[in-house]
Amino acid sequence: MAVTKVLCVAEKPAIAKAVAQHLSGGQFQTHHITGNQYVKNYVFDFNFGAPWGDCSVTMTSVIGHLTSVDFPREYKTWLSCPPAVLFEAPIHTSVDKDKTAIAKNIMKQARNHRALVIWTDCDREGEHIGAEVRDQAKEGNRNILVKRAKFNNTERAHVLDAARSLIELNELQANAVAARIELDLRIGAAFTRLLTLQLQPLHESLAQQVISYGSCQFPTLGFVVDRYLRVKRFKPETFWGIKVIHTRDDIKVNFLWSRVRLFDRAAVTMMLERCLMAKNAKVTKVNQKPTSKWKPLPLTTVDLQMMGTRYLHMNSAAVMKVAEALYTKGFISYPRTETDQFDKGIDLKKLIEKQLPDQSWGQYARGLLDSNFRTPRAGRHNDQAHPPIHPVCWASPTVLSAEEKKVYEFVVRRFLACCSDDAKGQSTDVEVQYGEEMFHARGLIVLERNYLDVYVYDKWDSTQQLPNYRVGELFEPTEANIFDGKTTPPNYLTEPELIGLMDANGIGTDATMAEHIDRIKQRSYIGAHSRGNGRSAVEVLIPTRLGIALILGYDDVFAGLTDSPSLSKPFLRKQMELEMRDVCSGSRVRQHVVQQNLDMYRELFIHTQRRMNMLKAAFQKYIVEEGNV
Repeated sequence: MAVTKVLCVAEKPAIAKAVAQHLSGGQFQTHHITGNQYVKNYVFDFNFGAPWGDCSVTMTSVIGHLTSVDFPREYKTWLSCPPAVLFEAPIHTSVDKDKTAIAKNIMKQARNHRALVIWTDCDREGEHIGAEVRDQAKEGNRNILVKRAKFNNTERAHVLDAARSLIELNELQANAVAARIELDLRIGAAFTRLLTLQLQPLHESLAQQVISYGSCQFPTLGFVVDRYLRVKRFKPETFWGIKVIHTRDDIKVNFLWSRVRLFDRAAVTMMLERCLMAKNAKVTKVNQKPTSKWKPLPLTTVDLQMMGTRYLHMNSAAVMKVAEALYTKGFISYPRTETDQFDKGIDLKKLIEKQLPDQSWGQYARGLLDSNFRTPRAGRHNDQAHPPIHPVCWASPTVLSAEEKKVYEFVVRRFLACCSDDAKGQSTDVEVQYGEEMFHARGLIVLERNYLDVYVYDKWDSTQQLPNYRVGELFEPTEANIFDGKTTPPNYLTEPELIGLMDANGIGTDATMAEHIDRIKQRSYIGAHSRGNGRSAVEVLIPTRLGIALILGYDDVFAGLTDSPSLSKPFLRKQMELEMRDVCSGSRVRQHVVQQNLDMYRELFIHTQRRMNMLKAAFQKYIVEEGNV
């Protein structure tokens, strides 16, 4: 009986090599393909189990997407047609010029292989890339059998299990990506041409500026501009409060006013006078109880980006690039996941055991294995595709770059913290009545640090222990007086906060948020600026005059239209993302979703054209006249 010949295709060259290494036991032949220095073919034998058994395997890869969607040549120049035509102009899919050698290799290999196994990343984008690979393979062999390996890390046992548990390609997810690609192309191209052609002539500084529109990047910019304007337009107000201090047993206790503050000085003065007339304060409540600081949830992509920008001093795009590299090298699981709960089938203790050699956290890992292991908390999200981000094996610091060390250390410490106990402490709350006003003080003693010993990014420190107060006792405060202050504006938006807003409002996916932020930086719509000094320095996002003009101009264009939210707001893109999920679930058809969204955006486009004078007025104010907000 003839040996079955199987073609395997991964999403990246490094993944192809890692999979080939595991499936072949290191015994493979390497063949270089013509026209691409990175992609190679690895030839070896492997037993896939029933029904194929022993097979002759050729393992190769693509480098991300093989194809792209675009308009025909007659529509591609800026003045080739009115921008509105792009909503319905024909489009075609073609192999990218720099990927032709890769596509030809797949087509050629498919001719003499009976089956194709797709090893792309297990997410929507990976399914679409898998569909591209399948289409190229069928160009060479229309009868080739197509299967898919489901995996989320390149650890040997996991790869072997994936190879012997093949599934079908998810056409619905591939369709959802295809729908999003078509919508982004048509909507983005139409609005970008309109904005650029109409606004470029207004000022010489815009002469070479492409004023692009994207249904994700505009709401992302809108968040930054909105916060910036709130800061700039903020008017401070004076407030007053009551400060009560009591010293006992050489401990100075600050009691906080339950009203916090008022904006009426006369009222606060009257309240303080009533306190002073009472002379003594009465203890109305003493509550001493155990308290805990919960360990973190298992790590998702959004959390990795937020924490990475906050604690590792890297922007979200850099964090994701490094995480992808760590995944490709086999050190961590797939870094694009919405899941914050571990499946019961994952052997967490085995993963902990792999961290024992580390000089920094190996001893802590030993403690978990000895007696301190606790089941991780389970969050509310599960994308049914990937587990939370976790270390797959130990990485010696000598094999990692400086940035890889930071991201890998964060992933490991977060994982070990998830498998630890909560931090334990004891809190004491004292409530007193002074005159007619209520005041309270709180003390905390940390008794067991537990997960805090490994998760250095969280802080929970003991405060000064409160003296022993008894319910019903009276004491005369050491000090009672009025203090004043001024309200302060909110801070400028930071990247972690922006990612949080994008996540909460459904802008982009966990895989694309960093790209959208990076895009509006590249377009000179926002800039990153450092505030503060030294270790306390924080990078904040500030819109440029161009960014402000775009958002305020569009807000004016759509002002008063209750049924058409501004393109700078997140509602339209959030709805589109929800509809993509419907395509994935099979409850909506791709073509219907595409047509419905195109019809809606076409109406918004026409409205923008009609009120273009308002956009130009905003540009006149913030770009030409260099006006202040």
